[in-house]
Amino acid sequence: MTPPQLPLILALGTAQTLAWASSYYLPAILADPIGRDLGVSSNWIFAAFSASLVISAFIGPRVGRQIDLVGGRSVLCISNLALAGGLALLGLSYSIPVLVVAWLLLGVGMGMGLYDAAFGALGRIYGEGARRSITGITLLAGFASTVGWPLTALGLEHIGWRNTCFAWAAAHIVIGLPLNFFMLPTVAGAKAAVANAVKPHMPIDRPMMLLAFTFATAWTVTSAMAAHFPRILEAAGATPVQAIAAGALIGPAQVAARVVEAGLLSRYHPLLSARLACITHPIGAAIVGIFGGGAAGVFAIFHGSGNGILTIARGTLPLAIFGPQNYAYRLGLIGAPSRMAQALAPLAFGFLIEIMGSRVLIVSSALSLAALGALFLLKPTPAPPSSP
Repeated sequence: MTPPQLPLILALGTAQTLAWASSYYLPAILADPIGRDLGVSSNWIFAAFSASLVISAFIGPRVGRQIDLVGGRSVLCISNLALAGGLALLGLSYSIPVLVVAWLLLGVGMGMGLYDAAFGALGRIYGEGARRSITGITLLAGFASTVGWPLTALGLEHIGWRNTCFAWAAAHIVIGLPLNFFMLPTVAGAKAAVANAVKPHMPIDRPMMLLAFTFATAWTVTSAMAAHFPRILEAAGATPVQAIAAGALIGPAQVAARVVEAGLLSRYHPLLSARLACITHPIGAAIVGIFGGGAAGVFAIFHGSGNGILTIARGTLPLAIFGPQNYAYRLGLIGAPSRMAQALAPLAFGFLIEIMGSRVLIVSSALSLAALGALFLLKPTPAPPSSP
């Protein structure tokens, strides 16, 4: 029997908030203190973090295939164990080699436990009706940085970075693992499906390439802005206070946009939502270009709203175009280039900012418009199903 969506949305949304807060958003707070304690530059920590994203990209298709076969319960539970192990090892790190191994283990956990895996699990359960639940968990997990950064900073201040890592690890065992284990349903016939599994023929056709390009370019912008947003705004003339205040608006803008997606835009094909989302960053960048750093808050709202809807589109658009067959595996293939882009974008944009200053927004806007162009080449009609 198909489980009701609301309890599963609340459970998965909470587990996803924990997973994002304790992995992807961790270096922003802990990179500097870890570097100081180990006697190395924080660049080493960010390099290890980038390597973890590359690992997550490589294992994404295999993780998706496993979810298609047996459902998301076992995969997401293993992700909690991997993330807990990586965080515990990070807390025990006294050398660069141990630090790197910890982040590689965290990369495995992220590849098995972030949005693509959760979306795949929902697609396996609800099929073409998964759009509402995908939107629901992104609404909750949209607060991951809002919750995660203050909690990590609080832990850093009161118990130190090592014990903060141990606390996050414990949260995966006490909160994340039970939520994924007890709330996600088992899949009937999973053992037989694994025994008789044949790797699906998944042609990398034109729609697949267009979607992969769209999300890779969009996530390049998202990752670059996450790393350099205040720096770019200060280069545009904003004061440090204005830049930080503007950055605080991104999270609420993401969530507000997802509320609009869940209500108004849900009656339309997700291709419309994705196209609207791709134009928001260039509009915000143009406003900053015209009015300077004083318009930082407006830019943050435009950028955050687009990013919020694109996160949903990453799950709903492939489902609408290709259908639920081999959905999680397809998500893994489409998402691999975007995870690579997430790993490389902060470094690349760091160099560009040194050369271009705030004019780097021309580059980010061009990438967003390129993603928009790719979406206009896509047709909203479902593609013929591929053979299993």
